[in-house]
Amino acid sequence: MSFFPSSPSEISAFISKGLSEAEVEKRRAEFGPNLLEEKKRKPAWRLFLEQFQDFMIVILMVAALISGVAGEWTDTIIILVIIILNAILGFVQEYRAEKAMESLKKMSEVQANLIRNGKNVQVKSEELVPGDLVRLEAGNMIPADIQLLEGFSIQMDEASLTGESVPVEKSGLKNQIIESPKVESANHLFKGTLVTNGRGIGMVIATGMQTQLGKIADLLQEERPKTPLQERMKRFGKIISYLVLLICLLIFGFGILRGEEPIPLLLLSVSLAVAAIPEALPALITIALSLGAARLAKKEALIRKLPAVESLGSITYICTDKTGTLTKNQMTVMQTASAEIAPITSNYSNIDLAMALNHDIKPDEDGELQGEATELALVNWVRGNLGEEDYQFIQKLFPRFDEIPFDSERKRMSTLHESDSKIILLCKGAMESILDACTPNADKDEFLRKSNEWAANGQRVLAFAGKILDQKPEKISTDSLEKDLDFFGICGMIDPPREEAVLAIQECKTAGIHPVMITGDHPETAKAIAKEVGILESGQKILTGKEFAQLSDKQFEQEVEHISVYARVTPDQKIRIVKALQKRGHYVAMTGDGVNDAPSLRSSTIGVAMGITGTDVSKEAAHMILLDDNFATIVRAIREGRRIFDNIRKFVKYIMTCNGAEIWTIVVAPLLGLPIPLLPIHILWINLVTDGLPALALAGERAEKNIMKRPPRPPSQSLFADGVGVHIIWVGLLMAGVTIFSQFWAIEHGWHWQTMVFTVLAFSQLGHVLAVRSEQTFLYEQGFKSNSPLLLSVFATMLIQLAVIYLPFFNSVFHTQALTLEELAFCFGMGLIVFHAVELEKFIKRKRKFG
Repeated sequence: MSFFPSSPSEISAFISKGLSEAEVEKRRAEFGPNLLEEKKRKPAWRLFLEQFQDFMIVILMVAALISGVAGEWTDTIIILVIIILNAILGFVQEYRAEKAMESLKKMSEVQANLIRNGKNVQVKSEELVPGDLVRLEAGNMIPADIQLLEGFSIQMDEASLTGESVPVEKSGLKNQIIESPKVESANHLFKGTLVTNGRGIGMVIATGMQTQLGKIADLLQEERPKTPLQERMKRFGKIISYLVLLICLLIFGFGILRGEEPIPLLLLSVSLAVAAIPEALPALITIALSLGAARLAKKEALIRKLPAVESLGSITYICTDKTGTLTKNQMTVMQTASAEIAPITSNYSNIDLAMALNHDIKPDEDGELQGEATELALVNWVRGNLGEEDYQFIQKLFPRFDEIPFDSERKRMSTLHESDSKIILLCKGAMESILDACTPNADKDEFLRKSNEWAANGQRVLAFAGKILDQKPEKISTDSLEKDLDFFGICGMIDPPREEAVLAIQECKTAGIHPVMITGDHPETAKAIAKEVGILESGQKILTGKEFAQLSDKQFEQEVEHISVYARVTPDQKIRIVKALQKRGHYVAMTGDGVNDAPSLRSSTIGVAMGITGTDVSKEAAHMILLDDNFATIVRAIREGRRIFDNIRKFVKYIMTCNGAEIWTIVVAPLLGLPIPLLPIHILWINLVTDGLPALALAGERAEKNIMKRPPRPPSQSLFADGVGVHIIWVGLLMAGVTIFSQFWAIEHGWHWQTMVFTVLAFSQLGHVLAVRSEQTFLYEQGFKSNSPLLLSVFATMLIQLAVIYLPFFNSVFHTQALTLEELAFCFGMGLIVFHAVELEKFIKRKRKFG
């Protein structure tokens, strides 16, 4: 049974209406969704079991075994319980992170423009079925294998399928449907390839695993790459692991020399190794980045590549488009000026004719006009001036039969129309581009003067031209058709700036980020808008595409930091801007929405595609997609990126300080002639309770008040820079000193010294986590409610610690003893020393900074 029309007449009739909904459902049941089979995801049970594969967990299980052999069944059970709790915590967080990234992937799925039931509709690509009619234009990613039925200057990038980077020309085939084409077919477009030029209509002939891409899908599976930060922390973790294992061997050897029992010493050494090694850090960083990406999506910034989250905080330059990003993309034609020339048809001026016909505006399924904002403005002007009836009459009088699509090199678009007696070519584009294609015009200087005057007032100026052809052209080409045109006139339109863009640009400058505007508009228009939004200030320059082309790379590199506005630039020049800034040591966010923007998006530190107006090609090349096409969203994303990185630094600072304190306490106490202060079970408990929930809660800490008032962070900067490493050392030593002093004092006074050491160390770490919430703001200024999960985790940990001290069952399990009120008060007092010391550190820093 064939699912496709079989004769040329059936194909021609089918093009106007497409499939019915009933037929779509029938075919979906037959062929299934248009999806490639992905590598099987790990089931939840396997993800859970993998938590036990870590080298340190294996050591801990060996410790449990040794405890059992030694007859310490309580220790064995507790160690196993802690291992399982640790695995559950790791599993839950890894599962959440995986789900967060899956949801982001779904948000960036390709959409397809179809003709169904005679209406234009947009659906997710997975909903396509064989026989669907797909409308295609430059920038689209092909959602299934398609036979091109109608094509206008279609060129394809098939590198993803064939490896060839040279664009391939394609043509329509209406005579028959070929269901099993060869990859080199001139009439077929294949899933995953990209339309780089032209437009057309095609019929889906294969979906999902039946496509050419589906047949090689196994080759496309790839692991999610690690971010630079994750890689650095992995290397750091290995170094620390070896150092701690060396310390453990020394403790074991020193204990044997002192005459200690070998089994307890072995258990203590192994427990200390597991407690001190920050094996959770890489996982915590992955979780913070993944959940940060999910949070960014709620702020209209969709992260496609995880390293972008950590790179956001390093951005020093934002190179942004004007239209729709800094402005509202709500074009309104303000005025027109027509050349004195004989009209092509009576009753209508040539400029009205060009505005009414030279566009790609189409009604959607509800009859609403859809298309690019500039063209919508032109059509609405014509409909408003001439009336809807005349607009529809012009459409029927001069149906389009071919076109030369707009591209950023020519900066113009041409359409060909035929009536009973005439064949006409209509052209619109940038003023200079249109004049270059026109015959000499006596009014040229006057129109240039008007164009500059309108542009200086912030209006975008479009020019129109055209001519009557003697006959239908045999070949549609720019060189043969776009010449010797008659100049028709110009129109001026405004696109008001977004109010929030002005504030966002000011925030950028305060944060040490340089905003730069890149536009295809007239230099005077660019200058007016740039001044209005605050990008262009005194001493900064505007560079046009022509001036740019005359500069060598070396000359441009010397000037690039002084240029705030680029006008009439080409996509190739955008790459030069990125590379020049990067050579000067800058980290660049570059926005783009067109096919030709893909190279500059890939080259930049953060490529930012437009979610509303962006092409599939630009989205595929980008690191981040703006779901609302708003410049202010880029700034919000940078702010969020800085917050995420700050919080990663905070929990690294917290965990490493706590681990350091445990090591110093265990190592130094015996050297001072004191008993080994903690049992293995104590270390494991502190490590689980204080390093677990509070550290995760730190990832949700609010942004620092000065987060956008400080310069960007160099990407290569260590997590331990800016005093973090020093803090880890001195606070770790202080915490250990407080703990060892508590041990000495308790022994001297005949108190329950081991339970007190255990409690002081736990309380000190809880005090520390409250203090490291901010690097500059005191806790009383932040307030407790600003991070409720952290507050709850601290109180919960304190209550659990008190239960371990006072409940008889836990006394036997943890070898603790109930403390007197005096002993408990002493523990609370000693536990607060670290908190106040870190708050004092903030005071000293503020004093040095502000005097």
